[in-house]
Amino acid sequence: MRLPVNEVINRIKEATTLSEEEIEEKIKKKTEQLSGLISKEGAAQIIANELGVKLFQLEGPVKINKIVSGMKSVETVGKITRKFDINNFTTKDGREGKVGSLTLGDDTGRIRVTFWNDMADKLNAFKEGDILKIVDAYARVNNNRVELHMSDRSKFFLNPENVTIEKVKEFTSNKKKIDQLNENEENIEILGTIVQVFEPRFFEICPECNRRARQRDDKFECTEHGIVIPKFSFVMNAHIDDGTGNIRAVFFKNQAKVLLGKDDDEMLLYKENPASFEAVKQELLGNFVKIIGRVTKNTMFDRLEIVSQLVFPNPDPKEELEKE
Repeated sequence: MRLPVNEVINRIKEATTLSEEEIEEKIKKKTEQLSGLISKEGAAQIIANELGVKLFQLEGPVKINKIVSGMKSVETVGKITRKFDINNFTTKDGREGKVGSLTLGDDTGRIRVTFWNDMADKLNAFKEGDILKIVDAYARVNNNRVELHMSDRSKFFLNPENVTIEKVKEFTSNKKKIDQLNENEENIEILGTIVQVFEPRFFEICPECNRRARQRDDKFECTEHGIVIPKFSFVMNAHIDDGTGNIRAVFFKNQAKVLLGKDDDEMLLYKENPASFEAVKQELLGNFVKIIGRVTKNTMFDRLEIVSQLVFPNPDPKEELEKE
């Protein structure tokens, strides 16, 4: 289990009286003390340990904002804020399966919970606003977000007695100019004009878990489900300019569809005929767009990028400026 540096710093701030600047200084001194033999992330975790700050809760109910990728046997409780459709799929060996998901929220945050096969049918009994307790789920990253997945041994309890969720944390974003962005910032909102668009890139994924399927000879293999008949996902990039700077924005499948106003079948047409995407590129150029996402560092090209979590095509510029 790994935490980004900014999350380690936040957890130290929550558990101590130290300011962010004081924590950063301690991390810097620790890195220098170890003569560059440890990363900033490692130094931050050492500081947390020295201060007696527990970064991970491994037993008992966990608040949603404390769930990190790699956790197993996760127990948490929250209110269902959104429920998604159940989808059917077929594996290479002819097995049929189902997958469905929902968003669970508490006073600290929200997280997507995925249900597989027979358990997916249980979603029909859920409705938005219900309280759901889940036990023995596992956490992993999908499209740069931590999700909970229900395995065969997982359990759930719908509207358990004596359990209440008074409020669910509202989603908030931090509006910034592009030249103000820093690595690892979350829920950052930028407004800008699309000045360059790149063709979508398609890649094979497992039809059961949506993880990347790697080619092995003439077959495709998922690390969890073995040899599969893959389906395709996609990602596209665009450059956004707000007058203070320019940044590459990354749009994975769902956000790409929202940006383009296309469904899965329409997107797959561009895989078969890439040249047909040229007209779409021309239509997007010059469009005003709002993006909420996470700022990352592309180490290969030594540049910041923003990975879209929400995208709003053609927002009203006057309305957005009045919010500032």
